[in-house]
Amino acid sequence: MTGPADRLSASDRSALLQSMRDRDRKVEPQRPSKPIASKSWDTSFESLPAYQMFKTQRAAADVLGIANPFYRRHDARAGSQSMIGNQPVLNFASYDYLGLNGHPEITEAVSNVARDWGTSVSASRITAGERAFHQELEGKLAENYQTEDAITFVSGHATAVTVIAALVGPKDLVLHDALIHNCVMVGTQLSGAARRVFPHNDWDVLESILESSRDSFERVLIVTEGLYSMDGDGPDLARLVDIKERWGAWLMVDEAHSIGVLGQRGRGIFEMQNVDPRRVDLWLGTLSKTLVSCGGYVAGTHTLVDYLKFAANGLVYSVGMPGPATIAALTAFNIMQREPERVSRLHANGQNFLALARAAGLDVGSSWGYAVAPIIVGDTLRTVILADRLLKRGINAFPIIPPGVPEKSARLRFFISSSHTQQDIERAIATVQEELSALESSGIAVGTASRLLKR
Repeated sequence: MTGPADRLSASDRSALLQSMRDRDRKVEPQRPSKPIASKSWDTSFESLPAYQMFKTQRAAADVLGIANPFYRRHDARAGSQSMIGNQPVLNFASYDYLGLNGHPEITEAVSNVARDWGTSVSASRITAGERAFHQELEGKLAENYQTEDAITFVSGHATAVTVIAALVGPKDLVLHDALIHNCVMVGTQLSGAARRVFPHNDWDVLESILESSRDSFERVLIVTEGLYSMDGDGPDLARLVDIKERWGAWLMVDEAHSIGVLGQRGRGIFEMQNVDPRRVDLWLGTLSKTLVSCGGYVAGTHTLVDYLKFAANGLVYSVGMPGPATIAALTAFNIMQREPERVSRLHANGQNFLALARAAGLDVGSSWGYAVAPIIVGDTLRTVILADRLLKRGINAFPIIPPGVPEKSARLRFFISSSHTQQDIERAIATVQEELSALESSGIAVGTASRLLKR
């Protein structure tokens, strides 16, 4: 453990705050001395190109009688089961990997903290101050990763965006996997850092980029995910740690989908692959999946956390996590540690899903079979039609289409839970196989809609 001397000094904090004030000081724009010449501008939101694309896609779906698969309303608590349109469904579109959403212990703890502390901490933590439950959750996260400290944010997506933007700038380089989450790309864009992409899990290309470019940048940040949410696989962490250490880079691992999923006790990819977690510079994750709450976190050194407390805009200028959300995540974490059999059931279910899907001739790509398994269809329209037909038969699996995945790799994404039964998994695979076979023999409807999309 390091002592106070390793933290930011009072003078460093003062200088940092002053630089933030200078950066955020607004300059009044110069007003034109003469009126702008008369011109016709289209200010309607309907003129946005993406909106026009959505309208065309909706028209094609209407021809096929397909309901909009996005923003569907659920009328029950979503876990391995749910209710959509007054129809009970087998739910494979929930991040509740360990079946903890609605757990009585969590519900009671949330009720108690709401009664005692209310539903808000009223302002940012730098303004409204700390609460013991924030520090207790952060202590748990730091303990899990064997790091010195951790910090939580009110949004998972904003955690990555604001942390990357705070750590790197125009003189730096961010290297990330081609399948990285949107939050990493947005954070890099905001930072002004250069960005290079390496093919999914291709460490040779990563090394070649570093060999040719490392000396051109002050700092280099490599970003990967512990478990990729679209493909269900992950990195070779030991190889990545070796690369970042040899090339003097930081390594950030996004554990959004791997905390509670990978490793015998669900501690994450480091446990699964037996890598010392202290060799990773930044552990980043969300509280909305296994930990059935919302928000995000970063675990690392005292120095890193101290710096983020003053430099990460998503923390400094955003409200702190409310007590109910914090306690929900903390209680879920405690249950996960106390009941490792939930992780074991999840692993068994995931491996069973993968084996049955492969036996049925379905394409599951490179999935490891831990919680996330795609069934790759390829054609976008066929994928959406398949999802619609499954829903009509009581199975909810979300269609993932470009640009969420590369062209010609549209898929149904199945999130497996420890609460799913053997019968649930068998039914899902059998139904997919039946509907996909029927769809492949009826190309007329798909062809008609495809022609509409090309108009």
